[in-house]
Amino acid sequence: MTVPTSVQSLLNDQNIHYDIAATPVDANNNRLWHDQHLRNMGAAKSVILQDAKGRIQVIIAANSLLDLKAVNRHMSRELHATSPEELAKFCQTHAVQSVPALPKLAGLLTLVDKSLLDRDEILLDSGNEEQLLHLNRAAFQHVLEDAIICDIAVPLAPLEAENLSASDTDLILGAVRNFTQLRIKQRLEETLELPPLSDTAQRIIQLRVNPNADISDLAQIVETDPSLAAQVVSWAASPYYSAPGKIKSIHDAIVRVLGFDMVLNLALGLALGRSLHIPKDGPHGSLPYWQQSVYMAATIEGLVTAIPRDHRPSFGMAYLCGLLHNFGFLILAEVFPPHFRAYCEMADANPHTTHQAIERHLIGVTREQIASALMSLWSMPEEVVVALRHQSNPDYSGEYHEYPKLIFVAQRLLYQHNIGRGPKLEIPEQIFEELHLDPEKARTTVTNIIESEDELKHIALQLTPH
Repeated sequence: MTVPTSVQSLLNDQNIHYDIAATPVDANNNRLWHDQHLRNMGAAKSVILQDAKGRIQVIIAANSLLDLKAVNRHMSRELHATSPEELAKFCQTHAVQSVPALPKLAGLLTLVDKSLLDRDEILLDSGNEEQLLHLNRAAFQHVLEDAIICDIAVPLAPLEAENLSASDTDLILGAVRNFTQLRIKQRLEETLELPPLSDTAQRIIQLRVNPNADISDLAQIVETDPSLAAQVVSWAASPYYSAPGKIKSIHDAIVRVLGFDMVLNLALGLALGRSLHIPKDGPHGSLPYWQQSVYMAATIEGLVTAIPRDHRPSFGMAYLCGLLHNFGFLILAEVFPPHFRAYCEMADANPHTTHQAIERHLIGVTREQIASALMSLWSMPEEVVVALRHQSNPDYSGEYHEYPKLIFVAQRLLYQHNIGRGPKLEIPEQIFEELHLDPEKARTTVTNIIESEDELKHIALQLTPH
């Protein structure tokens, strides 16, 4: 493909000299993901914002975070990201795959982060995902002739780096203190003012550590919670599992379809998920909470199956980690309501970044840190505590490292197939090697998930409060 015609015309009309930088390929001759390449090169990218007064264009480096509050302070407006549907119409109108990092393309007022002007040479999103524009400093400044230069972005690297200098508890308590301006209570769960762990969840956790527990013990606990029992039976009876005959009881669901370990962890995941309210809103393009949880758990199920038996982690534990991987999202919405709203707005304006970077920017701590700390206080299995805490850290090599790595791989694979909301980024080959997981088998897993989308949506719907 060539540079889009609309971009060529704009540059030619301004007599701008430019070169083309093609997107490189990896060792397997696959072209790098556009999000990954922009980030690697620190290329300039565009964001379209709007409010009741109309639209503006913002240009920042792809390895930085757009500070929406800074934009609104500068403009004295209440701008927010244009919806994905409107953005798609914009791209269709101008025959581009993404918004080119050039002012004047649509006649919009343009803000440019001042850090971009410090470079002798710069790469820009051309609107074609296979190519970047290459301009020198003089040409770029000429392009920005009518743009407003201001300080509206912050570097991503410090926000994405793990903070090992302080404990998670200290970081969380600091975030809560900054948010509430109240005296910090001694216990974390009191500070967060979260509801206590449900009786059902407590009984299941106790059952997990009982070496003599059997199917009857588990069935009895689940059956005493009618809602949970209905969800487990519905799960087992779904077309996704293709169980022969009708599922008549919890015992039947355990013995014939799901198995003891699966139902134990499924019931625990569902019980915890019901302990907090499911927020109705979220960033554009994000999946509903339970749909995301189900997709993740099913993907991890496939990944574990693809790992040789000698290296395979606990199937049920991996499934539970998948179900609970985004539990921090619920905590964020419940404990930090104003910050949750700000997070949603920032996420819409920064689709190229991870949620961890945005959360560190807003409150100084991530949902993973909060959720992991809470899981530890609730005496959840250490595998879950580690999985939730380190799921975005592919370099973690401590005990139970395979569980966060499974979430990491599953998340990126789903994003690469436009399932959920997040940047399309590469999965390091080293992660596959450490999991003893064949990359092609992993990709086949996601293909199977896509083919089973209707069945998985049905399962998620059964879990969603009405």
